[in-house]
Amino acid sequence: MLTHDDVEFFRSQGYLLPQRQLFSEERLAQLEGIFNEHLADKGDKLSDELDTPHYRDARLLDFLMSDEVLDTVEPLTGPNIALWSSHFISKDPFTGRETPWHEDSAFWNGRFSAYDGIVTVWLALESPSTRKNGCMRVVPATHLLYGASEYVPTDMSNKTFHAEIAQVDEDRAVYFELQRGEFSMHDGRIVHGAKANTSAIRRTGYTMRYFPTSVRMFDNEINAGWKIWLARGEDLAGNTYANVPTPGLRGDQ
Repeated sequence: MLTHDDVEFFRSQGYLLPQRQLFSEERLAQLEGIFNEHLADKGDKLSDELDTPHYRDARLLDFLMSDEVLDTVEPLTGPNIALWSSHFISKDPFTGRETPWHEDSAFWNGRFSAYDGIVTVWLALESPSTRKNGCMRVVPATHLLYGASEYVPTDMSNKTFHAEIAQVDEDRAVYFELQRGEFSMHDGRIVHGAKANTSAIRRTGYTMRYFPTSVRMFDNEINAGWKIWLARGEDLAGNTYANVPTPGLRGDQ
């Protein structure tokens, strides 16, 4: 679990680099095997577009709702935890697109009742994540300024999002260089991005995203088709979970 100093650093800076393995070697290899199955079956999708794979593959829930992950997340979210999303983000050698500067929460307007408790775990799979192959980078403490950024359109032929922050002080950026199996954590409001992969080594991460169940995910058109899981504890906001039956409904309804 995280220490008191870890939590305080995350609160003030918006990120954390624990510099340790998240899963055992056996479990990590299993997860990498699942990723490679999804990569081989991606069809017309780009390798950085493998979003919400746990919707289609229940094996991933064993990792997403594991004690290894939830014990690490709980000091930041509290004991009542909802699993929101996961994403295999793989940048092909030499051609992996740039991830433009953005705040995750800027793309979530209208989805949640609050955005200050959402935590993302980014796990390096198969190989190290380095500056050369496009590791993630953040601008510290920018989560405290959320809402002040101006966005401009991008060219999605070489960038992964349709918009990016117009001005960023890149000299302040911290690069998340990770060994295989290591992970980072970041606040959903922090300014972050990643350069393109200019190396011969694929850069692959598995993102796992959580929020405290005191946050309400609205039942609206924006969230249509999205599913969340009660990962630990109890619901505090009246959310509907994929793994918890709706009260009053029989099993055959």
